[in-house]
Amino acid sequence: MTERDIEAKLAELDRLLNDPEVQMDPHKVWSLLAEVSGRLAPTLPTLTGAPKLKAT
Repeated sequence: MTERDIEAKLAELDRLLNDPEVQMDPHKVWSLLAEVSGRLAPTLPTLTGAPKLKAT
């Protein structure tokens, strides 16, 4: 998937989530997220060194 493809999918995702005139389609939202998440994961910052949360 090229960067242009990723940008197009992110734009479509943004439209689905933020355009009040577009009917929400949860299946499409999750599908787009699944497609781009694997491509973006290496560029996202890691949480190494983040404090561990304790259950209360």
